[in-house]
Amino acid sequence: MGGGLVRLLFVKAGELVHQTALGRAAAPSEAAVEQALAFYRSIGKKPIHIRREVKGHIANRLQAALWREAFYLVEQGIASVEDVDTAIAHGPGLRWALLGPFLNLHLSGGAGGIAHALEHLGPPVESWWRDLGNVTLNEELNAAITRGVTEELVGADLADLTSQRDDVLLALLQLKADADRLL
Repeated sequence: MGGGLVRLLFVKAGELVHQTALGRAAAPSEAAVEQALAFYRSIGKKPIHIRREVKGHIANRLQAALWREAFYLVEQGIASVEDVDTAIAHGPGLRWALLGPFLNLHLSGGAGGIAHALEHLGPPVESWWRDLGNVTLNEELNAAITRGVTEELVGADLADLTSQRDDVLLALLQLKADADRLL
């Protein structure tokens, strides 16, 4: 591949999740990056190109942003752990499994697309952003989150839950592969 090194970052559960991240190491050429991206696409992965170093990388940062607000909502007594999980698993998480945040927002805009969505939803979203919480993990919050997850899992077998999650994820990946328009 010449022109430097390309660093590959796998998402946890790489046998199930097809997303990989390519970052530059030792100043690779654009051609080397494109060659690496093409290779990973050819083996069924969904590579993303990290154009500039950032702590935590893209998927982890997006997860962290959601976790930050989730922990804040629990800390402030606004929602339980189970309510936060339900809100995501049976709300936007369903759409996010199919398309990313920008394409989902585009579809929310109807015929006017993302431009229409931003025009009409932009001010309320900015207001929500200003109201998002800041949270610091501490013993009390960690205990509350742990207690909430324990309560949510009462009667559940962790191995069975993990297996069911993985089975549904594999079925979803197959559905996505069969859908010619979902990216």
